[in-house]
Amino acid sequence: MMNTLPRHAKILLVLLVLLPIYFAIASFGTKIGLWGWKFGLVAMTLGGGVVLLGLVALAALVSLVMALRAKPRRKGLVALAILGLLVPASALLVFVGALGKGQANPIHDISTDTANPPAFSASTMAAREAAGANPLSDYQTPLGQLAFFKDKGLSPELAVKSHAQIITDRPDRPAPLPLGGASKAEGVAAVAAAMGQMGLTEIRSDPATGIVEGVAETFWFGFKDDIVARVGDAQIDFRSVSRVGVSDLGANTARILALREKVQAQLGAASR
Repeated sequence: MMNTLPRHAKILLVLLVLLPIYFAIASFGTKIGLWGWKFGLVAMTLGGGVVLLGLVALAALVSLVMALRAKPRRKGLVALAILGLLVPASALLVFVGALGKGQANPIHDISTDTANPPAFSASTMAAREAAGANPLSDYQTPLGQLAFFKDKGLSPELAVKSHAQIITDRPDRPAPLPLGGASKAEGVAAVAAAMGQMGLTEIRSDPATGIVEGVAETFWFGFKDDIVARVGDAQIDFRSVSRVGVSDLGANTARILALREKVQAQLGAASR
């Protein structure tokens, strides 16, 4: 089939095949530690990836013109060119959507208790430090006064808000989970089981303090987030914090909501 294609179509086809391979290499190379996340995400995906998408779009446009001018017209070549235009357009929509999510989720540390968020254990903090993770922020200090956000180009409106204010203003703000009639020990067991159901790793429970911790890893790029639940006498509070990046694109809020639901199901099952 390749032998029957004109040169412009061959170039476009090769670029279309190369595109997913390139993005897969950028993602999984980061995940297995061949290079750092900034190189894999920023340089390769957002930098080189955008250039490659532009080349695909240009090749598709040229191929479309050539296919429309050819006599007799081959519908397959026109369809290939249209596909070549749709792929970069779809990728652009994904990038724009991610940008919008980033603006709507300017932080990467979410907790159900904004006055006294659950604290991580010394071992988790050591793991974060070894991984070069972001520092944990004071929930009551405006972002503009935190060293981590100094060079992040915050808007004046955002710079005066604290983590607590940003979380409180969220329409999907996660809430603590009441223990109901369950004991503290049952709450700890339920959280640990729910974390296991969600595929979290390095799950550690301390029944004495009511602290349960785990690590979540994304399929793409292998980004790791640390999760902690604090089981008290009356309720369970949750916290999820990304190790890298500024915005979590809403991932930590979604994770807490999912974990809360699974813990609630575990407690319900235990009470039956």
